[in-house]
Amino acid sequence: MIELKNMSKTFRTAGGTVEALKNISLTVNDGDIYGIIGMSGAGKSTLVRCINMLERPTEGKVLMDGQDMGALSQKELRRVRREVTMIFQGFNLLMQKSCLRNICFPLELAGVKKADAIKRAKELLEIVGLPDKAKSYPAQLSGGQQQRIAIARALATEPKVLLCDEATSALDPKTTHDILELLRDINKRLGITIIIITHQMSVVEEICNRVAILDGGMVVEEGEVSAVFADPHSDAAKRLVAPDGEEEVVPVNPGERVFRIVFNGALAAGAPLITQMAIDEKIAANILYASTKCLGDKVYGNMLLGLPEEEETVQRAVTYLNEVGNVIITEVKGDA
Repeated sequence: MIELKNMSKTFRTAGGTVEALKNISLTVNDGDIYGIIGMSGAGKSTLVRCINMLERPTEGKVLMDGQDMGALSQKELRRVRREVTMIFQGFNLLMQKSCLRNICFPLELAGVKKADAIKRAKELLEIVGLPDKAKSYPAQLSGGQQQRIAIARALATEPKVLLCDEATSALDPKTTHDILELLRDINKRLGITIIIITHQMSVVEEICNRVAILDGGMVVEEGEVSAVFADPHSDAAKRLVAPDGEEEVVPVNPGERVFRIVFNGALAAGAPLITQMAIDEKIAANILYASTKCLGDKVYGNMLLGLPEEEETVQRAVTYLNEVGNVIITEVKGDA
């Protein structure tokens, strides 16, 4: 378990003091795939560097399985860093070394015998799906292949935690998906906790189970990915989930009442839910705004729905929607 307790980080520059992080408190449980997301300058990279003490917090603590990272000696910190490894946007491979030697490198630094290091490196090449690239050099590989080698190198010392700092930002969408699938497989197969730093909500949606949203160096929202996506509360979360914004909506027809429908894992059906409700209950519903997405076989997101003002009709609609499950319905008073 990783615990950040009231952690702040201040940098002193020629232009004055910069508060990069402000009173951050988070808990990442063993086995999580935890997303930390925010726009450029939100403090994401500073946060991840504080986790492994490449940057020391100005205030607060970083606890790893209850151990205060800030209280460790340099020797103890080097040992812990073998258990908390990192991959980067730029891959950071040694260009003059083969892929096999890149993976062996952290093992050599740890004093592992050459034969054992080579055996471990070959096992990792199998895990990341590149067993035929042992003798290749990074320059001969695609970006996705280079990131796979970087992941294999990060796994060489059998870490408990893998930190991914914008690890897919330089990759195209298909390659990003493939790398995220690999990380998901590693999480399940090896039980490694993964922390993903990103500015892309799509990355968080695809792989993470929990997320913290950073804005101005502060955590403005935190929780299960499905809940945050379905019903974002902070302005930063709303910008990330619905970057085009939600237009202000008023009833289109006189006498129409507007309801916000939040889908928090409702089971997707063959026909669109509102269409099916109109058929089954003969209710003329008016979709004023919708931002929903299917993750697997479940629906997340929200919509604004106009309903006839008659109370009996409204109650039939509310009852119908509630029977779907994992749906929150609230009436919008005034504007949306």
